Amino acid sequence: MRLVTYRANVEAEGRLGAIVSGHGGEYVLDLELFGEEMGVPFPATMLEFIDLGPQAIAIATALISDADGLFPLGTAIPFANVTLLAPIPRPRKNIFGIGLNYTEHVAESAKSLDTSAELPRQPVIFSKPPTSVIAPGEPIRHNAEITQQLDWEVELAAIIGTKAKGVAREDALAYVFGYTVCIDMSARDCRRAGQWIYSKGQDTFAPMGPCIVTADEIPDPQTLDLSLTVNGVTKQSSNTAFMLFKVDELVADISQGITLEPGDIIATGTPAGVGAGMDPQEWLWPGDTIVATVAGIGTLTHPIVKA
Repeated sequence: MRLVTYRANVEAEGRLGAIVSGHGGEYVLDLELFGEEMGVPFPATMLEFIDLGPQAIAIATALISDADGLFPLGTAIPFANVTLLAPIPRPRKNIFGIGLNYTEHVAESAKSLDTSAELPRQPVIFSKPPTSVIAPGEPIRHNAEITQQLDWEVELAAIIGTKAKGVAREDALAYVFGYTVCIDMSARDCRRAGQWIYSKGQDTFAPMGPCIVTADEIPDPQTLDLSLTVNGVTKQSSNTAFMLFKVDELVADISQGITLEPGDIIATGTPAGVGAGMDPQEWLWPGDTIVATVAGIGTLTHPIVKA
């Protein structure tokens, strides 16, 4: 399933929807309203749906399949008529960010930033606060009083579906609810004594979406192409196969010391091609547009604006 948080009009609250095909095109099916018609109590928000566990995905998938594109009146809205929010507009906890998780990105970072050229022996973990999350299409704010080195990083993000504590790597993917696209915006000149949260956690620095694709549709998350362009020029192009620490390793590693809970988000790192690694270095400025894509999930497009 492809799940979204959507708004039907500017005054409406964000609601849980599924992207479906019907007669005449693509729709967003309101799962709570659809469930009421089908006699199944689905919730109105993404986090509440994730809390229900894997059985909710199975039930919703079966009901949608049985409908065969004919949905009860008032439950499906043409896709073009909705506004998408971030799939989880307000995460319950900080996003777990993974640094230096692609070999070539380790090399480019060592040349231009104060990071080691040696490959990490364990995942490098930082965090981004919930206030950094923005919806697809929303502007990323460039505050020139804080940074002159605004940089881009396209990433696959994994969403936890089941409480995970001390899990084994071979079991780890069973704890993943689904996957989405994240852009890990970074103010390279805002790192403080080696700490990254102020560099990476500023407001608007975690664009996310456009949907969550449930894990049953992505059985192997290490096969996905990902790319990013700036003003139409390709800067990053790689595949999740080249992660140093795969998704199952990340879930297992974090869970040894930190309990992962439903709705937690792991941004799994970025490949080479960031602005800091260019020669000469390149930075984002108001008027620029970035487009990030993970194959099989979707695309995010964001303008850079003056704060």
